[in-house]
Amino acid sequence: MTAIEFENISKQYRLGLVSTRTLSHDLNRWWKMNILGKEDPYLKIGDVNDRASKGESEYVWALKDINFKVEQGDVLGIIGKNGAGKSTLLKILSKVTSPTTGTIKARGRIASLLEVGTGFHPEMTGRENIYMNGSIMGMTKAEITRKLDEIVDFAGVERYIDTPVKRYSSGMTVRLGFAIAAHLEPEILVVDEVLAVGDAEFQKKAIGKMQNVSKGEGRTVLFVSHNMGSLQSLCTSGLLLENGIIAYSGDIDNTIDMYLSKQDIKTEYVCEYMTKNSPCIQSIYLEDENQTKKNSFYHNEKINILISLRIKEFIPETYLLITILDKHKRKIFSAENKISKKMKLSISKDFLTRGLYSLQVVIYKPAVTQYDYLDDVCSFEVIDGGSYFSHLETYDYGCVFGSYEWIN
Repeated sequence: MTAIEFENISKQYRLGLVSTRTLSHDLNRWWKMNILGKEDPYLKIGDVNDRASKGESEYVWALKDINFKVEQGDVLGIIGKNGAGKSTLLKILSKVTSPTTGTIKARGRIASLLEVGTGFHPEMTGRENIYMNGSIMGMTKAEITRKLDEIVDFAGVERYIDTPVKRYSSGMTVRLGFAIAAHLEPEILVVDEVLAVGDAEFQKKAIGKMQNVSKGEGRTVLFVSHNMGSLQSLCTSGLLLENGIIAYSGDIDNTIDMYLSKQDIKTEYVCEYMTKNSPCIQSIYLEDENQTKKNSFYHNEKINILISLRIKEFIPETYLLITILDKHKRKIFSAENKISKKMKLSISKDFLTRGLYSLQVVIYKPAVTQYDYLDDVCSFEVIDGGSYFSHLETYDYGCVFGSYEWIN
C-alpha cells in the first residue's frame, strides 16, 4: 500500500521577499489567474536552486517537478547537499508550508521533527507540550497518558518534565521532541537531521527506535541526514536531490554511491583566514614515502599525513586527534598526539583496503574545550595493488587488513 505520493510538487520563492510583495506583480497574478483563468504567470520563470551561483531571476525553484511514492513500512533516506531542497520537501509534507504546484497524498497521521523545538511552546512544561503535541495529532488524553511514562523515559528528562521547555538545553529539547514524535503512534514519521544535536548514546537509541517503528510496527519513515552510515543502516531506499530536482531514486546503497560520486574532492586543506588566538589547523596534505604530494595510494604504500598548526600561545595538555573516515563517513580508526607546529602521522603499509577515505581533524583539551575542528577533508583513494583479496573485484571485504592465522 502506498503511504505517501508526491505528484508534480514544485515550490517557488521570490528571493528576499514573501509572496511577490509588489502591487504590480500581485495585480498581474490576480488578473491572469482569477479573471482570465490562466495559470500563475510567475510559474514560468525562475532559476534552479543552485546556491553556489548567481541567477538571472529574482524567483527561484526550491523544488521542481517532484514525483515519487513511498510504500507503507518503507524507510526513505533523502540525501543532498545543503540547499538541495530536502528540508523544503519535508516541510511541504508536514504542512509547514504549501507547494506552489502539485499535490501530496499521505495516508495516516504524520509526526514531524524538522528542527530543534518543533511544535514546542517555550513557556509550557515538557509534560504540557507532550499533551499539546498529542492533541494536535488527534490523540485523546487517555492515549497520551498511556504513552507518557515511555516518552519521558526514552527522552531521559524525567527530572525536568515539569520545567518550562525554554529552560531546556538543545540536546534535551531534541530528545523530548523525538520521543514525542516516535511514540505517539504516527503512521508516518518525518525526521530531518535534528539527531545530530543529540549525543552518541541518544543517536543510537533514536536509530533503533526508527528501525522498530518501520520494521516492527510497519510504519513509514522519511529520514534526512548527512551521516551515510546511519542512512545505510536504517533506510531501504533513497532519494537524491540536486538543486531542487530528483537526481536519482532507488536502492539506498546506489543512492549513496551516486551522491558521493558527485561530491567535490578536496585533496588538500589550507586555512586562508587565521583569526583565532587559540591553536588552529593551518594546512593538511598527504604524501608518499618519496615526499610526493598525492591523493591516490596503493594498499602496500605508506601514507604520510602532514599537518601544520598555528600556535600563538602554547597550551599544556592539548592534543591533535586525526580520524580516518570511509566513504560513508564512518570512523575507521583514530590517532592522537600532543600538539606542535609541525606534525606528521604515518599510516603503515597493508593497513587500509581499497576504497575512498577522508580525514576528521580536531584540536582539543580533554574535558575542557575544543579549539579547532575539520570534518571530511583531504579525500584520498586506496587502490588494491595485488593483495590476497584482489580477486574479489566487487566484494566489500572491509576497510582494514587484519593480522590473523588459520589453525586446523
